[in-house]
Amino acid sequence: MIQHHTIEPVIFPDSKVLILGSFPSIKSFEEGFYYAHPRNQFWQILNQIFGESIQTKEDKIALCKKYHIALFDSAASLQREANNSSDTNLKNIEVNDFEKILNEYPNIKTILFTGKKAEQIFNKKYKDLDIEKILLPSTSPAHASMKFEEKLTKYKEALT
Repeated sequence: MIQHHTIEPVIFPDSKVLILGSFPSIKSFEEGFYYAHPRNQFWQILNQIFGESIQTKEDKIALCKKYHIALFDSAASLQREANNSSDTNLKNIEVNDFEKILNEYPNIKTILFTGKKAEQIFNKKYKDLDIEKILLPSTSPAHASMKFEEKLTKYKEALT
């Protein structure tokens, strides 16, 4: 079954950094927002970097606006098994239109990928796009081989 990305990007006219995941997890679809799995470390990392209270969806959007961060995913649609959010389970991937997005939001100067699959999907169509691109470690609970502190350091370097 083909799934379509239905979560709106978090993006503002003054966004400078676009953070891309691969595709929303099942939990993110249920919650209607990015990095919603309770064991995903994304929001914990941003909390540590910026020292902001981010409990609600509105708090998360406000943090992104304040620090000029946009959130989206590389894939527009794909196929995957119903109960498996793993990036290794993604097939028949269609890439989002990043030329359009970057034309609409010209202040975005850097793209950060939250894992290799997000970067791989993006590079299917936009490998040669002239913009700074940085691969960061996945914040997913499936990427437990790297310690939280190491992930935090890498994200902090990219975002500050």
